[in-house]
Amino acid sequence: MIYVALVREGSAVWRAVPAEEVADGEFVLGGAMPEDERWEFIPGTRVRCEERSFSDGSRGLVAVARLSEG
Repeated sequence: MIYVALVREGSAVWRAVPAEEVADGEFVLGGAMPEDERWEFIPGTRVRCEERSFSDGSRGLVAVARLSEG
């Protein structure tokens, strides 16, 4: 699981999303985006992830950039 930011929420909100690691620090997002949410990166997108701290003190991998397929 990695975390993807929800957009238009007014504050930092994260969604845990299944993902497949395809290279070191690179993942392809899985799952399905609920109709009432807008994710920063949609399912099927290849993303770069970094470890981040959340407001509750926990840590997790967060999608930070879209990557090209090549």
